[in-house]
Amino acid sequence: MKMITLVSGALFAGLLSFAVSAEDRPEADIELIQEFVEYCTEVAEDDGTDDLSLSEFLLVCVNQELESEGYKPIKKLPE
Repeated sequence: MKMITLVSGALFAGLLSFAVSAEDRPEADIELIQEFVEYCTEVAEDDGTDDLSLSEFLLVCVNQELESEGYKPIKKLPE
């Protein structure tokens, strides 16, 4: 029982620190975002969109790339 409490507490602390650190991350410049959109478009063409619309897939994919590079996520794709 103690182990479950410890694991749950550690998981919650990790999620909390992630949420706080997401606010501390810098915003990516538009050029980097556009590079990720191009990359994600190629991924969608090669591998499909996993039943998402193309725009939904691109937003998820771009945000995954931004996160992996230490940037804040975006709420919508640039036009």
